[in-house]
Amino acid sequence: MNASISSSSQLIARIKEQARTLFPGVIVAIMVAVAAKFMSEHYATPAMLLALLLGIAVSFLSEEGKAVAGIGFSARTLLRLGVALLGVRISIDLMAGLGLELILLVIAGVLATIAFGFAFGRFFGHKWRFSFLTAGSVAICGASAAMAIIAILPKDERSEERLIFTVMGVTVLSTIAMIAYPVLVNWLELTELQSGVFLGGTIHDVAQVVGAGFSISEYTGDTATLVKLIRVAMLAPIVLVASLLIRNYAELPEDGKRPPILPMFVVGFLVLAALNSFHLIPVFVADFLSDASRWLLLIAIAAVGMKTNLKQILSVGGAAIALIVLETVFIAAFILAGIKLLT
Repeated sequence: MNASISSSSQLIARIKEQARTLFPGVIVAIMVAVAAKFMSEHYATPAMLLALLLGIAVSFLSEEGKAVAGIGFSARTLLRLGVALLGVRISIDLMAGLGLELILLVIAGVLATIAFGFAFGRFFGHKWRFSFLTAGSVAICGASAAMAIIAILPKDERSEERLIFTVMGVTVLSTIAMIAYPVLVNWLELTELQSGVFLGGTIHDVAQVVGAGFSISEYTGDTATLVKLIRVAMLAPIVLVASLLIRNYAELPEDGKRPPILPMFVVGFLVLAALNSFHLIPVFVADFLSDASRWLLLIAIAAVGMKTNLKQILSVGGAAIALIVLETVFIAAFILAGIKLLT
């Protein structure tokens, strides 16, 4: 009995010590995320981009001092938790309303864009890791996908540099698309259904999809959001398959450890998606977890920004910019051609 009490006391003491160690860095990341959210609501700028830039501005905090451990924890553990909670947005009922042909078009667009990234990345001098990171982010769900994919890629000294560039790139391109694509669909005289499928199937981040869709009509906005959620649902299977391939065929990372067969954040994503599909999660709980996911990802990207060396990001070069722009153009052309063919 006394041994059990002693063991419990030691565990509690370790948890308290760990909490004290992580607290300063986590609080700093939260403050940066809150500031980014406030600015995004007042200046109509994506919160993810602002969190990233504000994080970079205070990157000295991750170099030394009490905040280092907590910043690392936020960029790593809170990131995975945020991605896992994305699963609560997915349900089979939502997808069934779109029709099989359009669902298959969206799925094909995701897979074709990733294949395009692998094929053309080599022409720009990039290895498979960067090609997969950018193409997966463009194809699936922007910054959220970038953070999920980087979690399974073998780590090296340029991992965070690649992540920051990709998050910044897809966020900027997504914002441009939010403004330009509604003008484009009007010029092309697409129907409300076609416009919704195009916007949801091509714009990278969920918030920008919503903004673009509802700027046209409520029906277009609902359709665009639904199509976007189908792309988000592709995150788990893409990450799972990639994790298995990386584990079996890729070179070992610097620490010599292979990634797990099924990352726990993917398990969490799938479990929540399944529970939501069977209506086992109350609406208010689903809304809470969805909001929590957004905040966790915002805090994580703020922490990633704080761990970033801006000079290294600027050294990525024009070839990287060209690749991510081409991937964006490719998915837009693919979805548009599919819409014209199917509707």
